[in-house]
Amino acid sequence: MANDRSVGFPAPLGAPPHYHQPEPPRESVAPQEPRRSRIWLHFLLFGLTLASMQVTAMNLQGAAPGHSLLGYGAYQAVSLLAILLVHELGHYVAARLHHVPASPPYFLPLPFLGLFGTLGAVITMSDRIRSRKALLDIGAAGPLAGMVVAIPVLYFGLTLSEVTPRSTSGFMQEGQSILYWLMKRAVFGPLAPEQDVQLHPMALAGWGGFMLTMLNLLPWGQLDGGHIAFALFGEKQHHFARWLRRGLLVVFAYNVIVYLVPAVLHRSSQSVSDAAFTSVNWLLWYGITGLMARVSGEEHPPFEPEPLGFGRQVVAVVCLVLFVLLFLPTPMAFYS
Repeated sequence: MANDRSVGFPAPLGAPPHYHQPEPPRESVAPQEPRRSRIWLHFLLFGLTLASMQVTAMNLQGAAPGHSLLGYGAYQAVSLLAILLVHELGHYVAARLHHVPASPPYFLPLPFLGLFGTLGAVITMSDRIRSRKALLDIGAAGPLAGMVVAIPVLYFGLTLSEVTPRSTSGFMQEGQSILYWLMKRAVFGPLAPEQDVQLHPMALAGWGGFMLTMLNLLPWGQLDGGHIAFALFGEKQHHFARWLRRGLLVVFAYNVIVYLVPAVLHRSSQSVSDAAFTSVNWLLWYGITGLMARVSGEEHPPFEPEPLGFGRQVVAVVCLVLFVLLFLPTPMAFYS
């Protein structure tokens, strides 16, 4: 995930620019010097994130026979960290190719919370992206580069996984996107209704890479998908993005109807608390996107007029189709 402090690839700090104020003539604007990177901080955060992800994976995974808990957890931690690293390097390399000042990735550890022990990573940019082509290239490079790693990680993780009888309690059911379902089908063939796949830690890391890529590709605001859609559609994207964010409440309502209502009426195997946790994901993302809109802005400043070109239009459409293939109506279902 890239973080342009003026455009706002999701920024934890800062305020949106005043987009409607006329800019001074270009020749009167002094070029901003990129901040000198504190390289030690990037390495420190990378190491802390690796440790956080390893500890979280060890707490989540039990070691298989013949495997140490440390090594078994490392399958998940190292695999997912590789996906995140390549994703951020995609943004970084694309920014440098377009001569946009960009920092190396800042990794964000989150020990003992969630499935993976990290909030991901960001790169920062000291000036907004003025070129339409650069906006698309930088926005698309991260998700596409990350998927180059996530797909083989998931595939090889699935080959290490087992098909077992479906559990009835004490488990978490990962969400089923179209691409994830197709990959499971390619590895295992059709599964009977009473069967399920017990994911190897590497497969869980691949699934996590798919989910994080999907969230980044959400075509809204300052997310990667928002930049891609804005580069493709221009000002029309602002109107579409507002309706898409409202659509998150529709998906939340869907999960309430499918999971929470049956649990309240005692017509499902889930407890009410499990069903509530299952249902709340997209409501949380509705709140997170609202916070992002207040912090880093919901709309984009205009880019310089230039044709996008057929090749880049294809890349943009591929990214938006990839979002559909990765979308998870229910990211995670809980059964105690």
